[in-house]
Amino acid sequence: MANVVVVGAQWGDEGKGKIVDWLSERADVIARFQGGHNAGHTLVIGGEVFKLHALPSGVVRGGKLSVIGNGVVLDPWHLIKEIATIRAQGVEITPETLMIAENTPLILPLHGELDRARESQTAVAKIGTTGRGIGPAYEDKVGRRVVRVADLADHATLETRVDRLLVHHDALRRGLGLEPVDRDGLVASLKEIAQEILPYAAPVWKVLNERRRAGQRILFEGAQGALLDVDFGTYPFVTSSNVIAGQAATGTGIGPGSIDYVLGIVKAYTTRVGEGPFPTELEDADGQRLGERGHEFGTTTGRKRRCGWFDAVLVRQTCATSGVNGISLTKLDVLDGFEELKICTGYELDGEILDYLPTAADKQARVKPVYETMKGWSESTAGARSWADLPGEAVKYVRRIEELIQCPVSMVSTSPEREDTILVTDPFED
Repeated sequence: MANVVVVGAQWGDEGKGKIVDWLSERADVIARFQGGHNAGHTLVIGGEVFKLHALPSGVVRGGKLSVIGNGVVLDPWHLIKEIATIRAQGVEITPETLMIAENTPLILPLHGELDRARESQTAVAKIGTTGRGIGPAYEDKVGRRVVRVADLADHATLETRVDRLLVHHDALRRGLGLEPVDRDGLVASLKEIAQEILPYAAPVWKVLNERRRAGQRILFEGAQGALLDVDFGTYPFVTSSNVIAGQAATGTGIGPGSIDYVLGIVKAYTTRVGEGPFPTELEDADGQRLGERGHEFGTTTGRKRRCGWFDAVLVRQTCATSGVNGISLTKLDVLDGFEELKICTGYELDGEILDYLPTAADKQARVKPVYETMKGWSESTAGARSWADLPGEAVKYVRRIEELIQCPVSMVSTSPEREDTILVTDPFED
């Protein structure tokens, strides 16, 4: 029985929610291993739309254990609101169906305030954060001053953690022109929310290892996309955590040898939200058409996504850094009706052709895409559930992507509905 990691292989918004939901039916445990509530997963089940941000996608499936791992940074107030929203849609969430790692760092109101204050500084280039405090919380984690879930259980420990945190933050706030944090108010708020969070707290590393030894299938769910990885993304326009598949192990406490299959989610074209380089970005009618047909607005921010042609160079790169075994190609139907399609096969930089995106920011900004043109198709691919349902040119497009990214297609998604999926290989059975 395989344990599967799902990662976004572009800049996020690849359609991971649907694929994770589709796979969760085959899994016993669904574990979220990084990111915060800046990520957004939209699931469409039986015509009902669920929008998840902090909760693992498996919560909407009965009989599954959903886990928030230690690699996540968690806003406890947001989580409780999200649980209430999902419960109102008829989904049961209890400590038996949801566990939070005891060593999960907490996002506090001061983190969001710092995030937004920094982003508003006009003297520094914007990173394009969601302003929800994810980055500052990760900073405090590595700075060894963050408040963690386990700290909520003991008032003396909690107050010590808060005091240590505020020594750092009040100094920062003075430099940004912000008022000092209301220490007593923050402590009181944490003591109050502790009653709602602690019932879900558990030694997740122990639970997952026991479940694995019992032969249960674990699905590891990432957020954002590999091109936003803090080490391998388009730095500094990245998220504040590792997004690639290796984080599934450290972000949950299960050994890397327990990971059997890595599934990369890849959109049939390319999108990006926020700032940063984007070699294949289209600012013409084709880009507008991709955005309109693909409903390209961020689940979390509502921001319009930048759109462009498929970039095989970047996907090949992320498949390598995440050790992807197969990809799930999503939103193929958005390309229906294009007379011609383009795929980026390389970059031109100062007269040289590159087969990877360079690390240096100035070079990333200057690369020009080298395109290969393919014939489009006029027939609809929406709702296709087998290769026979696809136009010949669509099949050729998929096969060419496989060749260029040097990785096989495991699944093809042809609509937001979970059943509109062409399964080539089942990651749990591969």
